[in-house]
Amino acid sequence: MANKIDSNITGLRFAEETSPKVVSGSANWYLLEPNTYSDFGGQIATVARNPINPSRQRKKGVTTDLDASGGFQQDLTVLNSLRLLQGFFFADIREKKTNQPMNSAALPITGVTGSSKTYAAASGLLNYLANHLVYLSGFGVAANNGLKTVASASTATALVVVETSADEASPPATAEARVVGYKFASATLDVVMNGSLVRLNRASGSVDFTTLGLIPGEWIYLGDDTAGNRFANNNGYARVSSVAATYIELDKVSWTPANETGTGKTIYIYFGSVLKNEDSTDIVRRTYQLERTLGEDNDGVMSEYLTGAVPNELTLNVPQADKVTLDMTFVATDNEQRTGVTGVKTGTRVDLATADAFNTSNDFSRIQLAIVDPLVAAATPLFAYATELTITLTNNVTPNKAVGVLGAFDTSAGTFEVGGSLTAYFSSITAVQAVRNNSDITIDIVMAKANKGIVWDIPLMSLGNGRLNVEQDQPITLPLEQMGAESSFGHTLLFGYFPYLPTVAM
Repeated sequence: MANKIDSNITGLRFAEETSPKVVSGSANWYLLEPNTYSDFGGQIATVARNPINPSRQRKKGVTTDLDASGGFQQDLTVLNSLRLLQGFFFADIREKKTNQPMNSAALPITGVTGSSKTYAAASGLLNYLANHLVYLSGFGVAANNGLKTVASASTATALVVVETSADEASPPATAEARVVGYKFASATLDVVMNGSLVRLNRASGSVDFTTLGLIPGEWIYLGDDTAGNRFANNNGYARVSSVAATYIELDKVSWTPANETGTGKTIYIYFGSVLKNEDSTDIVRRTYQLERTLGEDNDGVMSEYLTGAVPNELTLNVPQADKVTLDMTFVATDNEQRTGVTGVKTGTRVDLATADAFNTSNDFSRIQLAIVDPLVAAATPLFAYATELTITLTNNVTPNKAVGVLGAFDTSAGTFEVGGSLTAYFSSITAVQAVRNNSDITIDIVMAKANKGIVWDIPLMSLGNGRLNVEQDQPITLPLEQMGAESSFGHTLLFGYFPYLPTVAM
């Protein structure tokens, strides 16, 4: 037996349960990257017996309760938290067309024919539209990877692209074809101002914009690295406010908008997956098991588990000149310990793709706090620079206790709350007045690197604090507290994931 176990040989994974406290023997156990832990495990409560007796001594106590919970912090990369975020949002992620969906069975691509530029599968390839931009990854032949354009509407068994491909008889089962955007044919898309709002307007052709799968509140990137694939002036990140057959209207844009024709232009737009708190009909409650391995005894790997674990609190930390991190905490119904003889639970151990963490110096394309104005697409920000920022999400989960149950038999979720804090450099009294006036405020954050990106958006909130911090020889700063509320889109917080972005978006 070892004299001690070092923390550096521990590991953390999670699996989704089929029902509270039950995980399939064939479950996928996904790797996590914890920097630190907070109160991970079960805390036992005991009550001593203290009868009146001549010896004046207590009797051995009895176990009366168990509180199981846990938390950890990890760096934020593009993919290391995406699957688990579904649990915090109590929702399924809304993905664009892919053969590797997160919440249903994969549909492997079985071969690539270079001469016809065709990706084949046994089934499941319907709904790739002509001119969809599709990002292909994981193929064994390099020519079959990368951003490509769909040549014509796919069939159930064949996806044909415009760009060069190469013969590949047996691609890896995890090879993916994911829709990441759309290419508008030459001179078919204009920018038309609707008051101060921006419309991407169908100038010609018959494309139905509602078939692109965009929803109000979702973010897009307009433009591309190639000059012929973007407008001269209207390019950047934007939020969709409404979609009709002949236009997409935008209510937040990162550029100064103006009317512009797309003559001679094949305009690209990029979009991705969306995760937001849903209304009652689309709420999805997930429970997890968290597995922490603890090194080896004489017989094998020791481990401990949180079971029936429900995501409770999430905090996005954006400090100055540092990494972006996420704090995640869970409320569980029970915990278990397993020796090396018992071993870890069965299933497939899935590793993470290597990715760099987002840093707070180079990887932010946009941070904007502004007063909500439904008639203005390019609102004036309330500050130019921030020193630190947090966004918090709380599900207010509580364990359900009962007689005859050690621990909890289930959990209950309370109000979905979104908040946080921000410290900005003071530049205008307007920000202080917005606190006093209880103005409708919105904040959004865009992070991008390595041709991928993520968005955090609180469409509606109020501000608290707002007391200026004035110190000698220092810039004036403004500390603010954020309190999110249900917006006109029906959600309080939205997270967006761009699987591919052009380099100009970085």
